[in-house]
Amino acid sequence: MMKTWTQLRARNAAALITGLGISFLPAAMAANASNSTGPAAGAVSLPLERAAIKTAAPERRVMLGLARAGNRIVAVGERGLVVLSDDDGKSWRQASVPVSLTLTAVNFVNEKMGWATGHAGVVLHTSDGGETWKRQLDGAKVIALLQSASGNGVDPAVVNQFAADGPDKPFLDLIFFNERRGIVVGAYGLALRTEDGGQSWQPIMDRIANPKGLHLYAVKASNDAIWLAGEQGLLARSSDGGKTFAAVETPYRGSFFALAPLADGGVLAGGLKGNAFRLSVGTPQPERTEGLFPVSVSAMTPLQSGGIMLANQAGQLFASADNGRSVRPFAPQGGPPLAAIVQAADGSMIGAGVRGLVSFPMQAKGAAGATK
Repeated sequence: MMKTWTQLRARNAAALITGLGISFLPAAMAANASNSTGPAAGAVSLPLERAAIKTAAPERRVMLGLARAGNRIVAVGERGLVVLSDDDGKSWRQASVPVSLTLTAVNFVNEKMGWATGHAGVVLHTSDGGETWKRQLDGAKVIALLQSASGNGVDPAVVNQFAADGPDKPFLDLIFFNERRGIVVGAYGLALRTEDGGQSWQPIMDRIANPKGLHLYAVKASNDAIWLAGEQGLLARSSDGGKTFAAVETPYRGSFFALAPLADGGVLAGGLKGNAFRLSVGTPQPERTEGLFPVSVSAMTPLQSGGIMLANQAGQLFASADNGRSVRPFAPQGGPPLAAIVQAADGSMIGAGVRGLVSFPMQAKGAAGATK
């Protein structure tokens, strides 16, 4: 296993950079994500303890994650930035955050309770709609959790490698099912769950069909199923509430970066070069989504209409009104790469990426009715 991990660190570096969106982020962020040796503990300690600095026009900074908290939109991004909008993205204000590490994803279970993940194994929690945040987890605690589980579900060789590398590994996505139950996933197969709202965490890497320790880029719930997506075509599904995750085969072997739930408990998975597949409960084989351009799919979100919106790294949006079987351009003109998208209360689309936050009106060209 140690030999496998050493090989994976070199072989998977480019894939991790793509999944993080670092291919189009500033060099400082790339360096922050690439520290993977023992001294990383010191490298991340300062931003882990330093609050995010107040920034002019924070909505124009690099943003990587988006979520709705009731009618509020919450965005997270570089250097611990969290910004809030209560007017469908027309104006933004910065929240109070205790770390200045890059944040990668955010999720709310209601208008008040939410969590965010980021670099150096950070998990943050808010109980006031994103106004203020508290740190619940960090890389040092993650390593301690892995060490306590070593030999009791978690391979000791994997634990030793994480400990040798240092506490810098990022979480890349998360999902909370209610105010207590949640899962966070990230680099090199990192996966933890909580049953008490983040007060304590347990490693679940041994429950996932991921023997190579591939990066986990996305986690989503669809009815009673929980889906994971990662590099090298990794897809896994749990039908027992996250106790076990079984591999799901597709004809595609590239990385999957985004997931969106389907109405029947299935999922739409999108990845490199415009590859996307619909995995429906009632369909025996994965179906390729038609109509995408040959550009990597970077984000997806359900629509109020019951449809799905997809974004790619060319800044283009595509809407599906047939449960992921096909898409049509919603905002085909393109722009900066998008790392996340969400639909505002007024039906418009908000995108997050290298140039900050951008709004797409309800009636984008070629998409009449797509969001209604």
